[in-house]
Amino acid sequence: MQHVYNCIGHELRLPDIVGSDGVYVVDARGKRYLDLESGVWCVSVGHNNPEVRKAAFRQWDALVHAGFAYSNPIVESAAKRLLNVVDMPGGQCVFLCSGSEAIEISRQIARHLTGFETSLTFSDSYLGAYGSVSDRRVGWCTLDWLGAATHGSKLTSAEEDRLIESIPANVSDFILEPGSSSGYVRFPPKSLVKRIVDTVRGNGGKIIANEVTTGTGRTGQWFGYQHYGIEPDLIAVGKGIGNGYPVSVAVIRSNTVEELRGTAFHYSQSHQNDPLGASIVQEVINVIENGQLVTDAARKGSELLRALQKSVDNSTVLDVRGRGLMIAIALRDAETANRIYTELIDHGFIVGNRGTFLRLDPPLTITDDELRRFASAFAEIVSESAIAT
Repeated sequence: MQHVYNCIGHELRLPDIVGSDGVYVVDARGKRYLDLESGVWCVSVGHNNPEVRKAAFRQWDALVHAGFAYSNPIVESAAKRLLNVVDMPGGQCVFLCSGSEAIEISRQIARHLTGFETSLTFSDSYLGAYGSVSDRRVGWCTLDWLGAATHGSKLTSAEEDRLIESIPANVSDFILEPGSSSGYVRFPPKSLVKRIVDTVRGNGGKIIANEVTTGTGRTGQWFGYQHYGIEPDLIAVGKGIGNGYPVSVAVIRSNTVEELRGTAFHYSQSHQNDPLGASIVQEVINVIENGQLVTDAARKGSELLRALQKSVDNSTVLDVRGRGLMIAIALRDAETANRIYTELIDHGFIVGNRGTFLRLDPPLTITDDELRRFASAFAEIVSESAIAT
């Protein structure tokens, strides 16, 4: 494409995709590709989902965009639906346009309420494209839990202690990404997360769950933080909640809502609480619940993980790890990863290429047969790659 700017790292292998259907995208020649990355991890209930499409068109015919002085009942209805899913009675939601923005408003709320200016997160967490989170030289404290571990990815009690002791007292918020999306699908230890939450909250800080990638059933729970037994004060939801439509939500727990009452906190943008995005959020929740896709993601992910782990040979494939339908495959080197990635595309499978890793985040609607077909093709390609080297 000559007139579209693509950022570094976004290699365009298939510029002529002209159609989509469920877990497939179709190119101009009619070739179908199984999209195991859900676009950019967004298409949680499948491309062109008929129920989501109907809901969007229905709302389009009523009211797409709302002003500051008027709205549509769908916004309140969608908020209640999401608050029920996260079990936050008395909470409130803000509908926005991107996961980055949901994280940004959550941080602003935390800073406003605590008076502190430092945010805490893990060093391998991706928190969005905004400069306030991508440049961590000022206003940030990062914990490198993987670097602190001397025994693989397991921390000793002493190693945990040192990490906890490094947390400053003036932390406004701890942003937990419960499975690093750009950090090659790593899941921080439960005991460490709970200790950080207790420490930050004990010092008056807020807990923010970054569920932009790990939410909406991706990890076999509705939200990734539910694997850790914690209760965040704010939740940033994006990607899968819009099934490809640019909508996100900041979910605010009731006690934080009460703290905000009567304060001078202000946040405003043109598409805040737009009805069209809210209608899509509500329908995505309906589709996931009606199809029992969260429990399905846990089962399908476990089965796919076992199938892929059979290819681990410590030569070509070094490791396969994941949680639910969020999986990373570690390969020998970038050249090997790129070769296998290219072969998979030629065979009609789209996966994420992350240097020495391949990533899988398929739509939750993917079938067992489609996953088995991918696992079989992957094993065959890996075997051929090993012979070639």
